[in-house]
Amino acid sequence: MLGSRRSRRRLTTALAGFGLLLTGAAVQVGSGTAAHAATTHRVLFDNAHAETAGNADWIISTSQPDPLGQNSSPSAETDWTGALSSWGVALQKTGDYSLKTLPSGSSLSYGGSSSTDLSNFDTLVLPEPNTLFTSAEKTAIMNFVKNGGGLFMISDHTGSDRNNDGYDSVQILNDLMTNNSVDSTDPFGFSIDSLNISSDHPAAISDSTDPVLHGSFGTVTKSLIANGTTATLKPADNSSVKGLLYRTGYSGNTGAFFLTSTFGSGRVAYWGDSSPIDDGTGQSGNTLYDGWNDSSATNAALALNATAWLAGSGTSSGGGGGGGGTGTCTAAQLLGNNGFESGNSTWSASSGVITNSSGEAARSGSYYAWLDGYGTATTDTLSQSVTIPSGCSTATLSFYLHVDTAETSTSTAYDTLKVQVLNSSGTVLGTLATYSNLNAASGYTQRSFNLSSYAGQTVTLKFTGTEGSQYQTSFVVDDTALNVS
Repeated sequence: MLGSRRSRRRLTTALAGFGLLLTGAAVQVGSGTAAHAATTHRVLFDNAHAETAGNADWIISTSQPDPLGQNSSPSAETDWTGALSSWGVALQKTGDYSLKTLPSGSSLSYGGSSSTDLSNFDTLVLPEPNTLFTSAEKTAIMNFVKNGGGLFMISDHTGSDRNNDGYDSVQILNDLMTNNSVDSTDPFGFSIDSLNISSDHPAAISDSTDPVLHGSFGTVTKSLIANGTTATLKPADNSSVKGLLYRTGYSGNTGAFFLTSTFGSGRVAYWGDSSPIDDGTGQSGNTLYDGWNDSSATNAALALNATAWLAGSGTSSGGGGGGGGTGTCTAAQLLGNNGFESGNSTWSASSGVITNSSGEAARSGSYYAWLDGYGTATTDTLSQSVTIPSGCSTATLSFYLHVDTAETSTSTAYDTLKVQVLNSSGTVLGTLATYSNLNAASGYTQRSFNLSSYAGQTVTLKFTGTEGSQYQTSFVVDDTALNVS
């Protein structure tokens, strides 16, 4: 049985005195529904590990950490300065990405308070790092991926030690994967080969369903090697590893030039050369090569599709993620205690939120979730963590919502209910909708949202009701569901 709760003031004489002005169309001012789940994918490009040493210029902009400081609305890649500006500008122009750079002199962290902490991002790009990651940085990177982050690793050929510190990108990325405190037992299922391949045009495998090869930015057919390397796959260590483009004459577990994998709830991509992401223009004094626009390859589509997939847009590309799943998707409803009939189980909720009180009516059964309704300054929360399998192309959150209020305004939202998606660190990934006293109406209304962009991630679905200090507004939720297929 649930414990007793405070009595709530209901919509009574205050409403009657206004001649039911809040009925019908009047209460529909501001529907409060959101058309889609959040579409802003947050990407951090690393420049703290000598990514501009020698002739390299692997930055999206000289304005760091925020490229918008150089040009807030870039229309051409020259609006930002850096050999990766084509990549950055292409993402920025979609309106779906928030891009930042970790500046030189900084360190990678996860779970800290810095604005460039990995907990604030969906994807980390490592574009040919040339200094070793510290032990703390390797722990941060691995935990970031394990908890649902995307990791894009790009190396160059063996011997490409641009700052002459004794370590090239092949050694540095292999060290990340084999010498960390989180999982050093081949966590991603591949190792980078110590090779210097002078030239080649690796071809894409035939897989019309792969979102990296066939994504929203185009179809990938070939890439290019201009002094690069490949990787050896080890599916016995991680069955999700998948080669997407192979060096000429190679297939299977050897000669993979571009691959994807997963680790925990996160996604991983690896590319064996930095030449394909080089757009040929950057800071003065560097010798650069325009691989991004090379007509013999489709490097731009490959980079952009992979970024979208890593950030959670698109379906599985390696058969993993979602806490180590297989990439297949069994149609299912994922929320536990979705009708609240088991009382205070599965959900985390403020005291008294999950109730069978007669003060409101359940849509079905006896129990429901009642947020706010006190007529005093109150914040109530209701949340549940769930893993959305990476192999699922459809993920729909739905719930039934009833709002009643004693507020009299038909234009001001005094009391609100936010429906949000959070990552495992508690960072808000997106606000699906904000409802208010303006949504008051009789009966329940079903609300639905597309969460397919979070496939492969463990997320927390959270309802937060915030009530002002005077008239009550009750947000009543019942019969929730997260259906995947």
